[in-house]
Parts: sequence; C-alpha cells; structure tokens
Amino acid sequence: MKKIVLVLFVGLMGFTLTAQEKAAKIEFKSETVDYGEIVQGADGVRAFEFMNTGDAPLIISKVSSSCGCTIPKKPEGPILPGKTGEIQVKYDTNRPGPIRKAITVISNADTPTKVLKIKGEVKAVDGK
Repeated sequence: MKKIVLVLFVGLMGFTLTAQEKAAKIEFKSETVDYGEIVQGADGVRAFEFMNTGDAPLIISKVSSSCGCTIPKKPEGPILPGKTGEIQVKYDTNRPGPIRKAITVISNADTPTKVLKIKGEVKAVDGK
C-alpha cells in the first residue's frame, strides 16, 4: 500500500513540475525608441514591437510611464506563443526639450517586469 501511495505521489509531482515548465517569454525588437530631433507639436506616437517566444499565452497586465507626459497603451488580449504585439507610446511633443522617459511593463512572462526607454529632443517651433 505504501508503495502505491509513493508511486502516485511521485507521479503527481512529476505532472505538476511538467505543467509549470510552460511559460510566456517577451522579446522586444528594441527596448529603446529614439525620437531623434522632432519639432514641437509633431506626432508623438511610437510603438515598441515584441514577440511571445515562450510556449504559453503572454498577458500584459500593466504598462506605466515615469511621468504624465508619456501615455502608454497595452495590448488588450493575450498574445499567443509565436505571435507579435506592440505597446504604443504617445509623448506630449508640446513640451520642448530633451526626452528621457521610462515605460514599465508588467506581464506573466518569465521576466515579469521590463523597463523600456524613449529618448530624443523636441525642438521649439521657432528653433530655440
């Protein structure tokens, strides 16, 4: 009887460990978006492209920025293994000066927190 219980227990543990091996993995095409030099009032929308290289659906639960001048938008549904997605970022280009901001992505990937960066410079319309 003890041997049967032991075999069942070991089998159950092996099944549990096998089920946990599947994980989502997020791989970004680039972790930095460079706006370069843009004029004040220009289109501030850019995108971070990524792929789920894991073997489980990727769910992005939260995307936040380091300030209110940058608005990120996460994908709505899960990203299936082998599929791509994007995180859109809109920077307020009515503020002249350098751009140095961070976007934090929280997901169910094997690396659950990823920090992305945007950089560049907004030039005033009068060239200053």
